[in-house]
Amino acid sequence: MPNTGTLIVGAGHAGAQAAAALRQFGYEKPITLLTEETDPPYERPPLSKDYLARDKTFDAILLRPATFWASKNITLTLGQRAVAIDAAGHALHTADGTAIAYETLIWAAGGHARRLACTGHHLTGIHTIRTRADVDLMQAELAHTETVAVIGGGYIGLEAAAVLRKLGKSVVVIEMQDRVLARVAGPALSRFYEEEHRLHGVTLLLNTAVECIEERDGRAAGVRLANGTIIAADMIVVGVGIIPAVGPLREAGAAGANGIDVDEHCRTSLPDIYAIGDCAAHINPYAPAGQRIRLESVQNANDQAATAAKSIIAAATGAPAPHYDAVPWFWSNQYDLRLQTIGLSTGYDDTVLRGDPAARSFSLIYLRAGQVIALDCVNATRDYVQGKPLVVNRRIIDKALLADTAIPLKTHG
Repeated sequence: MPNTGTLIVGAGHAGAQAAAALRQFGYEKPITLLTEETDPPYERPPLSKDYLARDKTFDAILLRPATFWASKNITLTLGQRAVAIDAAGHALHTADGTAIAYETLIWAAGGHARRLACTGHHLTGIHTIRTRADVDLMQAELAHTETVAVIGGGYIGLEAAAVLRKLGKSVVVIEMQDRVLARVAGPALSRFYEEEHRLHGVTLLLNTAVECIEERDGRAAGVRLANGTIIAADMIVVGVGIIPAVGPLREAGAAGANGIDVDEHCRTSLPDIYAIGDCAAHINPYAPAGQRIRLESVQNANDQAATAAKSIIAAATGAPAPHYDAVPWFWSNQYDLRLQTIGLSTGYDDTVLRGDPAARSFSLIYLRAGQVIALDCVNATRDYVQGKPLVVNRRIIDKALLADTAIPLKTHG
């Protein structure tokens, strides 16, 4: 069984950064980076934006140059799917029957795009946006596509809708909740983005459930809504979240309900096994007290990767292990709008509007018990940068002062 050092499952942001961080921090044992994809590590956020729009080539979204991995003595194992873990024996088994021994395992497999469960979910012409292969398949069909139905009004769905409008497609977004971005933002931001998409020609159907996918000649031809209406479409894009890819860990006995539970060092309940990135459920210091969450973000992937790498080295040297306490941040590009978020708005009880949405540059500041807990900044990078200390320090500031754009937020830091 090859490998006697660290085996990393998953080569997205979390896995790739964990491998690089181990070498950066002086780890000298073998490192194997194993992924079921056939491509070397690449960025996922551009898939629904620049890569879908063909504004960036695949080489432009590689996380590291092709020569990096060999230069750091990191073994890339592509096209291999992990199917079982022998936690007591410190071995992982792949779908082709290979067994790989490890001293330490980092599980960074992320998740798979959640698919529809209704009749017709299997038809050709239905797409998710999770991997390069997903987007390549979409692009191959776009030349023959005029109308697109996007199911899901979250980041992925709205980013795809913006790109597809840019490409001249007729787009309908179907969202079962009463507003877009309902899981991640307050109503004021939702209404702003709804208006923007409508101004760009997107049809938004809110409070709308999908009954099934219509078929014609063995291919998806439209979406039948719960009220019986049929939305004709040459292509259907599904953006309704991910399912954490944690099957082998669960079967091996790792604790966790929504993903895999980890402690402040990113350790799972199994010996010498860490979990990081989209699939890792952790108690975040910026979430309501005691709440265990998963964060699907580049920030979380990179920071947990560094925490796990340092913890592995600390375990070998006896040094104190670091705690994961990074402030969450996110971003989304739609049309000419750049949304930057700092903190977690979960559990907010008040908001402050800073700036004028009509000017297409403003911030929405979220408060909980008077404390600043998060900011959504639209084309307002200065607020985003200066607002971070307010979130980190849980500052309590008069709402009128927060709303006054003549007073820089750094004044309150």
